[in-house]
Amino acid sequence: MSGAWPRKKVSEIAKHSLGKMLDRSKNKGDLKPYLRNQNVRWFDFDLSDVSEMRFLPEELAKYTVSKGDVVVCEGGYPGRAAIWDQDKPIYFQKALHRVRFSEPDRNKWFLYYLLSRDLDGTLKQHFNGAGIQHFTGEALAQFELPVPPLAEQRRIVSILDEAFEGIAAAKVNAEQNLCNVRELYQNHLQSVFTQRGPGWAEKRLGELSRIKYGYTDSASAQIVGPQFLRITDLQPSGVDWDTVPYCSIDKTDLPKYRLADGDIVFARTGATTGKSHLVTNPPEAVFASYLIRVQLRDKAVQPKFVNMFFQTRSYWDAIRAGVSGSAQGGFNATKLGDLVIPFPESPSDQTSLVAKLDELAADIKRLANLYERKLQALDALKRSLLHQAFAGQL
Repeated sequence: MSGAWPRKKVSEIAKHSLGKMLDRSKNKGDLKPYLRNQNVRWFDFDLSDVSEMRFLPEELAKYTVSKGDVVVCEGGYPGRAAIWDQDKPIYFQKALHRVRFSEPDRNKWFLYYLLSRDLDGTLKQHFNGAGIQHFTGEALAQFELPVPPLAEQRRIVSILDEAFEGIAAAKVNAEQNLCNVRELYQNHLQSVFTQRGPGWAEKRLGELSRIKYGYTDSASAQIVGPQFLRITDLQPSGVDWDTVPYCSIDKTDLPKYRLADGDIVFARTGATTGKSHLVTNPPEAVFASYLIRVQLRDKAVQPKFVNMFFQTRSYWDAIRAGVSGSAQGGFNATKLGDLVIPFPESPSDQTSLVAKLDELAADIKRLANLYERKLQALDALKRSLLHQAFAGQL
């Protein structure tokens, strides 16, 4: 039982040390690949991007990890750890700890224990720093873990290994199913706009709408005027108006920037260039200058139908092409106005397509929620297994 297991500090059962500090002006020797905290994942290493640093031959023993050593992040994601399982040693930087147990079989047990403390939120109690946190050498030395007899520890680790392997496989399946579900909707949406029947037309967005850049001001948490919609307020789930700040605006300018039902706002710069949002029943609000507003003035096209087109692959291909061809890296109102919008000329056909796509989107959302709940349940199962393991209940 865990109550009978002694607890020991890391410094009592292992030797640990930090790697070498990167200093291009002072480091000497030959360039060698080395591990950074970015390379460390839980239980694994991502070696797709390994940097090089200069090391002297006499630094080999001090700054390399060998097969069986535990590598623990000091910064970045403090406490995240993996076991180096390759025959060839590798150098490591100062943002990483090398932990080498006097009884090497303790390494996997320690790794599972670190993960359990991370998942239950208690590992951070050992970190220093108000902003960027660190798992310092001093804190690691004092970090205690239960130390059962080796035979008992090996039995529990074996159970965890088998269970975690099964959970990992189940997560891969659930994540693939989630991707498939989302792909299904995207494929159908794309086919609506590319496999058109008779009665479709095409027009440039600029012919169908008024396109306007947003208002420039500073956001305020105080109610100094209307709400001030910004790029960062456009979230996958929509706009949470309770969190949108306010701005000051002259009464003469307010009508030019006031948002109305049916407006579409478009992110014109940054990592989310091209993201859009269909405004429905907004409060008194204006839109910020990094957004562009599209107001459909041609009754032939419904805003919701245009917004559907803004979710297609064809649309995103056009956005990416426009961004890559821009010296500023954004997408301006002229390019937006040049986008060609395909649409059925019959308003009732547009309404019917929108209704069908809404229905499909709702079904897809229910399926996606199912798989997301399954993924959450698998994560909860991992936490439960780890809790049982270190409570001596396995």
